[in-house]
Amino acid sequence: MIQVAFYDIAEESLFDFAVIIAIKEGKWILCRHKDRRTWEFPGGHRDPGEWIEDTARRELYEETGAEHYTLQPVCAYSYLRQGEKASFGMLYYAQVDELGPLPAFEIEEVKLYDKFPEKKDFWTYPDIQPFLLRKVSGLGIK
Repeated sequence: MIQVAFYDIAEESLFDFAVIIAIKEGKWILCRHKDRRTWEFPGGHRDPGEWIEDTARRELYEETGAEHYTLQPVCAYSYLRQGEKASFGMLYYAQVDELGPLPAFEIEEVKLYDKFPEKKDFWTYPDIQPFLLRKVSGLGIK
């Protein structure tokens, strides 16, 4: 079981990763990793010495090819698996105006969705991603 918690503020040094819930032309942008059949929001781990917003910008580009967009922070969050230490991330929202070619990294495919299938095996991280989506949707985005 995974517990997800949201925070208004957190120390920059706590963040391990950034996740970006992105929309283009009113549709959600999701990506699929080359090694998986499931879908996820763009995001990834922070490089040493990197500011978390720079992580978000880098990952959004690497995983979607986004070239022109606006990015805004939503909140900090953590997830905790039983018996493990909590991991902290920063959640962002991006309004993407233009997607360029998908860079040759780990992402196989990018799709735009009006709504998400209700299949249990759709999400890569089914215990986390729906919480993040609800958080952003609760802000009246989309």
